[in-house]
Amino acid sequence: MANALANETSPYLLQHKENPVDWRPWGPQALAAARERDVPLLISIGYSACHWCHVMERESFEDPEIAELMNELFVCVKVDREERPDVDAIYMDAVQAMTGHGGWPLNAFATPDQVPFYAGTYFPPEARQGMPSWRQVLEAISAAWRDRRAEILEQSARIVERLEGGARLAPSGAMVDPGMLDDAVDALRQNADPVNGGFGRAPKFPQSSAIELLLAHGETTVALDALRAMARGGIHDQLGGGFSRYAVDAAWVVPHFEKMLYDNALLARAYLHGWQVSGEPLLRAVAEDTLDWALREMRGPEGGFYSALDADSEGVEGKFYVWSLGELRSALGGDEALLATAVEWYGASERGNFEGVNILVRAAGSAPEPPELPEIRRRLLAVRDRRVRPGLDDKRLTSWNALTIAALAEAGALLERDDYLDAARAAAGFLLTSVQDDDGRLRRSWKDGRATLPGYLEDHAYLLEALLTLYEATFEPRWFAAARRLADITIAQFGDDEQGGFFQTAADHEQLVTRRKELEDTPIPSGQSAAANGLLRLSRLTGEAEYERRAESVIALLHPLAANHPQAFAHLLRAIDFQQSEVHEVAIVGPAESAAPLLRAVRGAFRPHVVLAGAVDSAPGAHADDASAVPELLEGRHALDGRAAAYVCERFTCRAPVTDPDALLRLLG
Repeated sequence: MANALANETSPYLLQHKENPVDWRPWGPQALAAARERDVPLLISIGYSACHWCHVMERESFEDPEIAELMNELFVCVKVDREERPDVDAIYMDAVQAMTGHGGWPLNAFATPDQVPFYAGTYFPPEARQGMPSWRQVLEAISAAWRDRRAEILEQSARIVERLEGGARLAPSGAMVDPGMLDDAVDALRQNADPVNGGFGRAPKFPQSSAIELLLAHGETTVALDALRAMARGGIHDQLGGGFSRYAVDAAWVVPHFEKMLYDNALLARAYLHGWQVSGEPLLRAVAEDTLDWALREMRGPEGGFYSALDADSEGVEGKFYVWSLGELRSALGGDEALLATAVEWYGASERGNFEGVNILVRAAGSAPEPPELPEIRRRLLAVRDRRVRPGLDDKRLTSWNALTIAALAEAGALLERDDYLDAARAAAGFLLTSVQDDDGRLRRSWKDGRATLPGYLEDHAYLLEALLTLYEATFEPRWFAAARRLADITIAQFGDDEQGGFFQTAADHEQLVTRRKELEDTPIPSGQSAAANGLLRLSRLTGEAEYERRAESVIALLHPLAANHPQAFAHLLRAIDFQQSEVHEVAIVGPAESAAPLLRAVRGAFRPHVVLAGAVDSAPGAHADDASAVPELLEGRHALDGRAAAYVCERFTCRAPVTDPDALLRLLG
């Protein structure tokens, strides 16, 4: 018999609908039940592609005796951390404070007033390796609630104060140290792995924001080393494209096989920028195969993008992706020459060994691909496509779709690929029609024709950045108008007028144990940093001081933390880098034919300190009637003698217009 999760849309919650645990979704009914029964909340948080979430479900949540104990002692609540990042963040803060580490599955025990008093991650069905069994945890927590409730409640006030975290921060009043960006880059350089690329030791995460910061600030060696290493490793799907979430080893060989949309969107842009900086064909190829994978495997029929592919298939992590030598030989038709090339190129017998099977990794160095490789890849893909595929989380999350729109739009403009631009347009149109409410506010998630849950700061801020990128790629005024409206809504609903910065949840969001502010840019940029970057760029297109003031309030709040923890605040440091740099505002107007060389000049190099506006005759609606759809940067700009002209400005003070690409490059420096 299904539990209360049967009516949910989240694939993760639906995975648990047949559990004998009386799971409830997070909401007022679950909270009321805990108060009425006078028992703690057991809040279990995970996501559909989480391997250890599946393991704990099989071991404990499907066990009738353990489920009966859970139902008797607690009100059990299942939370999809991707749909409810607000709830996840509160209890993740709690588990990290209590244990010094975090992760998923996250299992927290809280009072009926939502205050956590014990939390952990995975617990086995039987005690082992110093970990208590799940049954022991359940019984101990219930006994503590029965016998030591006064002590638990007394601690609640201190716990809530700690959970408020960033919401209690006030601006320091100190000016941004001009040398902090150099210091941050130096700290990232020192933390880089000079042997394997990337940062730190195993497990290794992609750290896209840190790579982008290094590229923007001119430190290319560490950034390119990381990009090359990941491109060659098992974390990069050498056959089908795209990246797994992280590698369990320092050399990027053995991935944790789940593929997340957000990682791939962020990495596609990092590889695109790496190619712009270096000109290396490998980096461009990886950017394209990542976006091609997203278009092929992650796009829904309405134009939105799915959230994730599971790590597991047939209950085994990575089974879809790994090969035995016998499977390789069979897939290649017994052709020993092709097998030898595959083993040499993909390192299938040495570098990629994983529990007796092989993960394909790319040959080291810059040797050209062997001519047989396309045929090898075609045959292996044909066999792999017949395997049982990993599970698909097909909900469309607004923020992750926004990251994908930005990647597709920028790549489409730089690489002149209309398919990328069309996909970006379609996804943006989907969000603005199917996920945006009549009042302009965004919903968090969409699935099966239903947009659900109020959007968070990251949904609004990521989409602001994405719409500006799509405008700069197409010069279509509808995207600029939507970005301006979204910026105003973000400020009104999420802005903190007292301390500065932005809250994670809107002013009218349901009341949780605390109203938090996102701070760190890990594993993806925080809503704070995205808002700061988007508003700074918008201010340079419009001249609107309020956008700049709001962005600077984020910087004022967080720059002391960012100075000491650059890896955790890399996207915020991008905003500081933009704020502190000489930014060129470029307006290009005129016929498409003569505008094209000017646009190629601007886009031909990585220019993180340029904003771009245009009225190019081929852009749909290039001359919009609605004034709010046209950046103020375009006011008074016109073609010269029938030829497209480029205006290079700094805070709306412009040089004489030019029509020659070489002259434009000289102005850009």
